[in-house]
Amino acid sequence: MAPSQIGRIAPNGGQTNTPAKRSEGFRDTLNAELSKESSVKLSAHAQKRLEQSNVQLSDTDKARLGRALDQMGEKGADRSLVLMDSLALVVSVKNRTVITAVEGGRAQHGAFTNIDSAIIV
Repeated sequence: MAPSQIGRIAPNGGQTNTPAKRSEGFRDTLNAELSKESSVKLSAHAQKRLEQSNVQLSDTDKARLGRALDQMGEKGADRSLVLMDSLALVVSVKNRTVITAVEGGRAQHGAFTNIDSAIIV
């Protein structure tokens, strides 16, 4: 909607877009964008690794991971190792994406490269 159309009176005498409707639309759009921003994505590689290990991240796990990404972002991290329960996840903080995932026993014998930080959640 163009700024010149805000608050115009429609030919039938009613407003074309009431302030309450504009406010609700803005709120819905803002909430949708914020939830996208706080969500965590899985790369195809990470998804494959989790499937091979028969691991699924619950909504609670994703929320924990999202909070960890928020913390790492505040510290200026780029790529982080996240240790969560029996998982080791390498994540891109900026893109909010899990790059790879290693489950339990396999993580004990692995080396993680190209990371600049780590967090235990």
